[in-house]
Amino acid sequence: MKELSKIALAVEPSATMAIDSMFKQMKAEGIDVIGFGAGEPDFATPDHIKAAGHAAIDHNDTRYTPSSGTVELRQAICDRLKADCGLEYDFKQICVSSGAKPCVYVALRALVNPGDEVILPSPYWVSYAELIRMVGGVPVILEATEANEFKITAESLAAAITPNTKCMILNNPSNPTGSMYNRRELEAMAKVCVEKDIYVISDEIYYSLVYDNAEFVSFASLGDDVKERTLLINGVSKSYAMTGWRIGYVAANHEIAKIISNYLSHCIGSPCAVSQKAALEALTASQESVESMRLAFERRRNYMVDRMNSIEGVSCNKPHGAFYVMMNIEKLIGKEMHGQVIRNADDFGTLFLKYGKVAVVPGTSFGAPNFVRWSYATSIENIKEGLKRLEKFLKGETV
Repeated sequence: MKELSKIALAVEPSATMAIDSMFKQMKAEGIDVIGFGAGEPDFATPDHIKAAGHAAIDHNDTRYTPSSGTVELRQAICDRLKADCGLEYDFKQICVSSGAKPCVYVALRALVNPGDEVILPSPYWVSYAELIRMVGGVPVILEATEANEFKITAESLAAAITPNTKCMILNNPSNPTGSMYNRRELEAMAKVCVEKDIYVISDEIYYSLVYDNAEFVSFASLGDDVKERTLLINGVSKSYAMTGWRIGYVAANHEIAKIISNYLSHCIGSPCAVSQKAALEALTASQESVESMRLAFERRRNYMVDRMNSIEGVSCNKPHGAFYVMMNIEKLIGKEMHGQVIRNADDFGTLFLKYGKVAVVPGTSFGAPNFVRWSYATSIENIKEGLKRLEKFLKGETV
């Protein structure tokens, strides 16, 4: 038989999905394990959004829609972007697809030729590097340190740009670090992007989950020249607890939006009609549920950060967005625990799951081998118990 696609063979499985699958398998076997792996709100989809989905089925709104989504949903997205981010878009500039992840993929498809370089700040969401490779691009990893709150600078960005650079992926607020850039930092980076004439794929899926009264600034809002070069990614998964409904979108200039729409018409067809009706309700109805969830996440974050920093051997920064904490395990590297030497986050994660009965995501696949990611998109009871188990595990005790 002839060989398979070299590109496909090079794609690595998602580390976050692997950990979540392992956690669910252990749960199914009756093992008392607590999961902090999946980036998924533990809240139920609000009732009024679920009702809109039921109504769509009852009214037989179950057929194909335009490849980029219904006009009413795309207009609702424009209205929400204007209300929340001060952005003006025409509905024809919006392309809806089956979640934010395929939106990142088609955005890269619209921009990247084989061999083009894509700047990727590290730590990064595990799928970004693979998506870049899947379109024939070359990831250029730009490391951000914990001391700088896991944020790159305009200076480091400028230094990384070459004649082969096509774009940068910016995730703000960030998965996995929870870090968020302020207006001044974004303006400095935007100036570089305009001067060097590169595009920015700005993934803002966590934009409503911001804490400490911090201001969220959409990259596309920083001027007309910036907006023209920005492909804004967002969706309803995180803000409205709608991960399984699979609705995300890209907002871009007219030319890019048309290219993406053409691409979607062939590879996706159209997003789920029922999910689009539910997303329409989410975006146009009261946003009280969004704020309620945000406040709950903020309380959980505060407890997790304070408790984690009180445990000897580990530490973490206080994130300002999303629902993740990156725990620093540098002090544990090279130490023997439970009969095995900890070489990196993968070793730690495996041992912690086996002996501590807690699932976290090793930072290795995020470009951060001395860190592990905890999600606080789970109950405060689970967070308390999980950190109690961490303390026991670090003392050599088995749960």
